[in-house]
Amino acid sequence: MRDSITEIYRSSNGDRWQLVRTTTPTSMLVRHIANPSSGGQTTDVAVPDFLSINGPGPEYAALRRLLEDEADPPGT
Repeated sequence: MRDSITEIYRSSNGDRWQLVRTTTPTSMLVRHIANPSSGGQTTDVAVPDFLSINGPGPEYAALRRLLEDEADPPGT
């Protein structure tokens, strides 16, 4: 398996959140890429740490939905 990046959510102000899966070492991270006017800084955080914040933002709901969809194979 190769490393992969899946977009989780893009806000109206240009901030982006991505699910990053790495194989060496095996991990899943949430990458936040701030919009250019905010400096464009990129921050990575482990998925469990991101979800433990349990924030109200749509990026949290989008990640939960993505993970649930992947856990439920089509047709189940």
